[in-house]
Amino acid sequence: MLRAIIGGAACGSDTDQGLRLPASIPNAIAAVRLAGLLDSAMDAIISVDAGQNIVLYNRAAEKIFGYPAAEMRGQPLQRLLPERYQAGHAEHVRRFGATGVTSRRMGDGTVLYGLRANGQEFPIEASISQLDTPEGKLYTVILRDVTERVRAQEELASFAAEAGGVREQEKSRIARELHDELAQQLTALKMDTMWLRGNLGQREQALARLEGMLAMLDASVAATRRIAADLRPLVLDDLGLGAAVEWLAQNFTQRHGIPCDLDVNEDLELREPYATAVFRIVQESLANVAKHAHARRARVRVARMGDEMVVSVQDDGVGFRLDDPRKPQSLGLVGLRERAHLLKGTVGVDSRPGQGTRIEARIPVRDEEDGA
Repeated sequence: MLRAIIGGAACGSDTDQGLRLPASIPNAIAAVRLAGLLDSAMDAIISVDAGQNIVLYNRAAEKIFGYPAAEMRGQPLQRLLPERYQAGHAEHVRRFGATGVTSRRMGDGTVLYGLRANGQEFPIEASISQLDTPEGKLYTVILRDVTERVRAQEELASFAAEAGGVREQEKSRIARELHDELAQQLTALKMDTMWLRGNLGQREQALARLEGMLAMLDASVAATRRIAADLRPLVLDDLGLGAAVEWLAQNFTQRHGIPCDLDVNEDLELREPYATAVFRIVQESLANVAKHAHARRARVRVARMGDEMVVSVQDDGVGFRLDDPRKPQSLGLVGLRERAHLLKGTVGVDSRPGQGTRIEARIPVRDEEDGA
């Protein structure tokens, strides 16, 4: 069947001495070369005859499906497909053979699935071609396992949908705080001002009312600063990244009672968008520690190492299994990876049950004079 795949390209040829080699010798050489080429391919290559029985099955196919080539030759292609797709696939190949089209992508944009030897289904991307040979029609499918890509797309879509919901919740929270705190305090101040206007002659009562107004103004200023800091802390713009990360650590300890060791230079300077990315990575990582870790202590390290910013946040909490499914509404790690990915960075997570968690982000940075 390899000879059928090769076609007439491996016919005997004249040598320089005018001798003609036996046709079997160049055919054998071409077959060996073709077999080596197919086995070196990164994508799975599977050829079937008109009856859809496998005649060629390369090493990548062995790796992806888990069946050895010796076992699969002569077997129906249906063994590699989930049962619900078997009939439809056979009809698809039959219709494709009738069109006379040389090759086309399979699936028409929908996700196709293969079946591993262990019974596990997995998404694939595939194209099919056909060739008429002296031994009959031959169909060849070239496919690749796209499990990781599909998983990443699903996580990104889920993150985008859930992040949109979180944004709306955050807007609602800010609106409630503005209404419940600032709006009510300003309304009370307006009423007190109107009272003062009509009672300026009552000195003692006016002074008491003024004291209450001053206290209310102090509370309003504090609420305004807190809401503004939640949106974007001014310390990042005013004092730089080092001071902003220190503020994060102090605020984390004050709010949650968890000591936080800090390893960062106060004079660390980083231009945008890198400074904000590092700040948010530390902020979101500490938020994860507060929500999930049940930790007694945390540690933050921010350092410039050559052309990379290295950010690590570690805790001594309960930890988790890295292969555990992500909990609904839990966007922390996905958000960290997405934020780093936007700057061509990476995020690694090291965690074990009972041994805490360590998150490390590495973001490539270049100074402005380098042409970034």
